[in-house]
Amino acid sequence: MTAPPYGAPGRTVVHLVRHGEVHNPQGVLYGRLPAYHLSDRGREMAVMAAEALAGHDIRHLRCSPLERAQETMAPIAVEFQGLKIVIDGRVIEAENQLEGQQVRFPQALRRPANLWLLRNPLRPSWGESYTEIVARMRLAIADAAVAAHGHEAVIVSHQLPIWMARCDVEGRRLVHDPRRRECSLASVTSLTLIDGRVTSVVYSEPAVHLLAGRTSKKFVAGA
Repeated sequence: MTAPPYGAPGRTVVHLVRHGEVHNPQGVLYGRLPAYHLSDRGREMAVMAAEALAGHDIRHLRCSPLERAQETMAPIAVEFQGLKIVIDGRVIEAENQLEGQQVRFPQALRRPANLWLLRNPLRPSWGESYTEIVARMRLAIADAAVAAHGHEAVIVSHQLPIWMARCDVEGRRLVHDPRRRECSLASVTSLTLIDGRVTSVVYSEPAVHLLAGRTSKKFVAGA
């Protein structure tokens, strides 16, 4: 693990939870757009994520401001009643100038306005850079670790920010194929920190039996 220290001394675990499935019948890249809520299956996924965390020593809850993340956090908050939910803009979905479109290739390349946006997938040029996402996730994870201090914390976020955080702590290259991210819907990526440094990463999929029925995406620039 090569990432810098993430806060307080002692052993702390920060669970990064991706939101559940979103109701999106038109198949648009919704990004940070408002009013995208969990589907019925997404709400089931959220309950399963909460059940998977039940019994853990959770002392801190932190969440993206987007509706789908807050709806995923809701059953977790019920499981750990009495804990305040901190809404943190640093764990929000990546900024994406393609949001609102049905982003499929090669159709997306037929829109002249998209050609400039898609010029550099290594940054990526269509939105927030990978390094910017890593920087804000580092800060949010550090604050969650300090707040939990020797116990456990939960952060509900989105696929790309969670994957960037994992790449950061595991020393992976940030440039990647979006189809190869190991961060499914309602998944839990658990970071164990000892004296502020990440010493292990454990990935789990509490809602795995529901994943096969979800709408597949050929390209995801942020979900």
